[in-house]
Amino acid sequence: MKKEENNIENEEVEEKEEGLTEVEEEINLDEEETVAALEALLFSTGASMDINALAGYMNKTPEEVTKAADTLTNRYKNKRCGLELLRLENSLQLCTKKSCYPVMRKLLGAPRRATLSETVLETLAIVAYKQPVTRVEIESIRGVSCGHQINKLLEYDLIKELGRLDVPGKPLLFGTTEQFLKSFAVSSIDELPVASPVEIENFGAQTDAEIEEIKV
Repeated sequence: MKKEENNIENEEVEEKEEGLTEVEEEINLDEEETVAALEALLFSTGASMDINALAGYMNKTPEEVTKAADTLTNRYKNKRCGLELLRLENSLQLCTKKSCYPVMRKLLGAPRRATLSETVLETLAIVAYKQPVTRVEIESIRGVSCGHQINKLLEYDLIKELGRLDVPGKPLLFGTTEQFLKSFAVSSIDELPVASPVEIENFGAQTDAEIEEIKV
């Protein structure tokens, strides 16, 4: 009896798998349909989606998805449209235009804004320009312990753990997040203002000056 039940279950699984395969094979979108499908996927998730993942869902190449994204970007430039397309490294996300914020605030209320201290911003700048970077490297530049600042940045989702450095002790590596890109209105870290190594190293001198002022 059990053997017969297992056979029935296996047949049902095979039928479902065949059905999924048929659905995947039926996806054959032209350019306009690709744009519409991209918009539908991004609208449905409400979050950022990797371009390669989007390509897989639509049976398209990443280049075709990027082309469709360009079409959406141009379409959303119209003042009669309240949406815009964010590009975050290799991901895409739909969001409301800044011009619509006053109306959105009436519906949803004002979002909580994080206020970062100067020392936290300095730590964030070091991570942004030196990533992937360890806590030891950050503290060697600032000249002081940065545990509190790093924890704050993790709490605000501005930095994340990228893994561990393959050296004795295997320290954590930190880098910036998509939330960082959104907060500073850039699509990639490559769009950040160019900072020279001297400017980054000066964070340590600034910290020393702050400590001296506190002592006085």
